[in-house]
Amino acid sequence: MKLADTSGQDVVREPSKQRPWKLIAGVTACLIVAALAWPALSKWSQTEQAIPLDRVRIAAVTRADLTRDVSIEGRVIAAVAPTLYSPAEGTVTYHVDAGDTVTKGQALATIESPELESQLAQERASLDAATVDLERQRIETRSAKLQAQRDIDMARVTFTAAEREKRRADEAWKAKAISEIDFEKAQDDLENAKLVYEHAIASAQLAADAQVFELQTTELQVARQQALVDDLERRVASLSILSPVSGLVGNREVDQKNQVARNQAILGVVDLSAFEVEIAIPESYADDLSIGMAAEVNYSGAIYAAQLVAISPEIRDNQVVGNVRFVDQMPAALRQNQRLTTRVILEQKPNVLQVNRGQFLESGGGRIAYVVSDDIAYRTTIRTGASSMSAVEIADGLQVGDRIIISSIESFGDADSVRLTN
Repeated sequence: MKLADTSGQDVVREPSKQRPWKLIAGVTACLIVAALAWPALSKWSQTEQAIPLDRVRIAAVTRADLTRDVSIEGRVIAAVAPTLYSPAEGTVTYHVDAGDTVTKGQALATIESPELESQLAQERASLDAATVDLERQRIETRSAKLQAQRDIDMARVTFTAAEREKRRADEAWKAKAISEIDFEKAQDDLENAKLVYEHAIASAQLAADAQVFELQTTELQVARQQALVDDLERRVASLSILSPVSGLVGNREVDQKNQVARNQAILGVVDLSAFEVEIAIPESYADDLSIGMAAEVNYSGAIYAAQLVAISPEIRDNQVVGNVRFVDQMPAALRQNQRLTTRVILEQKPNVLQVNRGQFLESGGGRIAYVVSDDIAYRTTIRTGASSMSAVEIADGLQVGDRIIISSIESFGDADSVRLTN
């Protein structure tokens, strides 16, 4: 039995007759299109990767002044906030409460110290006794001086009389009116009187020196005792604790009428007329910091000139604590612990080649950049220098006007060229 097929449905058709000029025109058009597209196709064929253009950030290399800085959020603190301590052991009596407004020199607290006051009374009595001894020594000095002067005067009178007797003996000896023994006796009396007179002068000088020494010793004792009394009087006077500045009273460290030890903290005073900004600077900038660096504080959109005045020698939690003080004008209505943005200027370099900062620095280690030409980015070796919060210095590898990718280039791998697609 023969099966039916579809051969009966087939129709034989005559082949179409194409015109030669249409075929030639089509081939020519294809060649023209290929010639025009060949440069782009050749360029695209040389790229190793393709990245959408909207996934990268591009910036141009420029030449301008570069300010290397660090921006930190700081905390407002009082520039002067002294803590007052007990000058002696005793009982504290407060005259103010925490938060009270006080003026400079106002009494804040009193320390009752009977032991210190008793010691002052004893030393004052010792000073009075030393003063009496000094007056007694002065009287003795005048008396000794008078006695020495009397001995000198008497010796001088005796010496003068001996000289007169010697002259009389000389005249009598010439006239042979006295014996030789009397003449020699007159000479001996004169020599003896002279020795006595000279010794009286020397003894008086020695006695005067001794009296001066004793007087100076007593005066030094009085001066020492007076200094001791002055120190105790100062300590007793300091039992009344006065405010060193005008401001607000801080926390009271002990309760009213409690016993306190010497040098124990009593309370603090905050001077609200002068503020500083405390900043915590990352450890990576520690070597670049120095006291006196210029800074700027942003307060409610206004910029205030400031200066770095203190740097902590310690590094805690990978940070260095510093204090910034306002230079010319301090913002009004500042409050403690208020947060302000502070900018510390580390370095200023004029007219340097620079580009905006981006993640290409971290992903490329600061040594690789991709320069964009048309729609192709070419890998280029660069060398960077100083950097600020918004720009980085280009030390080598790029020129003014070059456009580079500043976003992360980690996805590029080691590709020498990357195609940017729309």
